[in-house]
Amino acid sequence: MRNAFLFLTLFAFLFFSVQEAYTAEKKSGTVTFSVDLKTKPDAKTALVYLPYPLSDNYQDITDMQVSGNFSEQGVYRDPKSGSFYLKASWKSLSEKPSLTMRFHVDSKYTKGKALPDGDSVIPVDVRSKLLANDYLPVTHPEVVRCAKEATANAKTMRDKAYGVYLWTIDHTFRDPDVRGCGLGEAIKTLTEAHGGGKCADISSVFITVARAAGIPARDVYGLRIKGTNGAITGDFHCWAEFYLPGHGWVMADPADVRKAMLVEKLAEKSPKAQEYTKFFWNGDNLFRIALNRGEHGVAFPGMKGEPVGYFMYPYAEVDGKALDYFAPSDFAFSVHFTAD
Repeated sequence: MRNAFLFLTLFAFLFFSVQEAYTAEKKSGTVTFSVDLKTKPDAKTALVYLPYPLSDNYQDITDMQVSGNFSEQGVYRDPKSGSFYLKASWKSLSEKPSLTMRFHVDSKYTKGKALPDGDSVIPVDVRSKLLANDYLPVTHPEVVRCAKEATANAKTMRDKAYGVYLWTIDHTFRDPDVRGCGLGEAIKTLTEAHGGGKCADISSVFITVARAAGIPARDVYGLRIKGTNGAITGDFHCWAEFYLPGHGWVMADPADVRKAMLVEKLAEKSPKAQEYTKFFWNGDNLFRIALNRGEHGVAFPGMKGEPVGYFMYPYAEVDGKALDYFAPSDFAFSVHFTAD
C-alpha cells in the first residue's frame, strides 16, 4: 500500500485552496493488469478471474486488449452478484501462466449537484440493494439499532442517507494494520474490530446500516489514481453509492474521510475534518476507476476455493488452490498506469 507520506501529499495539496490545479491534470490514460502466476514446477492447471470494467456515466472504457498464453478466455456476467469478469484458464501447464488485460479510461468523476429530498418509491430493479447477506447482515439487531440511531432526526431519504454517512464516520476509524482493503464484513467491523478497518470494511458498514434504514446501497470496487505514470498496484479502493429515488445513484466515501483524518491527525469535528466530510459526500473530482459494482460473496463457475468477500483484486487458483490476492508479489500480479 502507498505509504502515509504519499497520501498526505495528495490530500494536503489537492483540496480547496489548490483544488483547481489538481482537476486540471489529465484524468485519462491506459491501465494494464499483468498476471504472472507463481507456480511450482509440477503444477498442472490454473484459473484467473479479473474484474472487467465497463463504461458508465462516470467513465469511458475503450481499447480493451487481452493477451497471454492461456488455453481459453472469455468475458462473463455472474447472475448472482452482477459482477462482470474476465476468466482465463490453463488446462495443461507447460510454461509459466501469464495474462495481460489493458484498457484506456477517461474518468469523469465530479462533485454532484444539489440533491433532492428523494421520493419514497424505490424502483423494482434497485430493491435487491436492500437485501441482507452473510457480509451485509441488514437484519442483525445491532445493525438495526445503529440504523435507528443514525436516522433518528431525519425526515427525507436524502437526510437519512446523510445521517448514515455521518454516523459511519463517527463510529469507524482507519486501522493501518488491516491487510489490503479489509474483509468487507460489516458486523465484524462494528463489533470485533470496534469500528476499525480499511475502505472495504468502512464502506460495508455504511452500506449495511443504510440498507437497514431502508436506503438501497452498494459497494464500488476500483482504483484511485493520482494521474501520474507508474505502478498503481497499491491504489485499489472501495467506496459506496446509495440510491436516491427520483435522482439515481449517489457516491459517498466515508472511508476516505477516515483515511484523511488518520494521515493528517485530525481531531473529530475539526474544521478540516468537516471539509473532508463535505468533499466526499455526493461525489468528488478525484481520479477514480470503477472496476466492479457487484454484490458481496462471489463464487464464480469453476472456482474451487471459498467465495470471495468482494471482487476487486485479481483472483487465481493453481491446481484448485486459491492464491492470496492480498499479497500481489506472491500471487503475482501488478497494475500499471500510463497517463495520456
